[in-house]
Amino acid sequence: MRRRHRRLSTSPDLDITAFLNLMIVLVPVLLLGMVFSQVHMIELNFPGMEPGEAPEADDFRLVVTLIPEGIEIADSDRGVIRVLPKKAGGQDFAALREVLRQVKTRVPEKTDLVLEVGPDIDYQTLVTAMDTVRSYPAVVAASVVEGELFPDVSLMDASESRQLAATGKESSGEGV
Repeated sequence: MRRRHRRLSTSPDLDITAFLNLMIVLVPVLLLGMVFSQVHMIELNFPGMEPGEAPEADDFRLVVTLIPEGIEIADSDRGVIRVLPKKAGGQDFAALREVLRQVKTRVPEKTDLVLEVGPDIDYQTLVTAMDTVRSYPAVVAASVVEGELFPDVSLMDASESRQLAATGKESSGEGV
């Protein structure tokens, strides 16, 4: 009979030095390159007053209506200030910003505005409109800063049948 001798088998040591070196370099590089999620919050106020609160006699209430046909800027008591029909590329936010800058120069202490939004307005258009009515880019001492327009934005639903006001003030800028 033959005898089989068992050889003692030993497992080789694992050399993980190269792997650990890779992890030491890779983890900080990935952490530095990672974009952390940024959450921006815009505080919204809903139109209306507290119970028992009376409005001031000469209160100026600025309303910007955003519907698929265009944008309308109005004073709720005095009427339409400006109508901005939709352009081929979309809503005319540059003209809206200019009209609001003119209004702000005449009423500098006013900080609130009601944004009346139609049911067919998409989310990105709403966010762009909110950013437009809140601030504008201004150049101060060779650097661009954000100038304040109307940072206190209230949202309101526009009716489905809401149309732009028919007025001749669109191009002339009257009423601003």
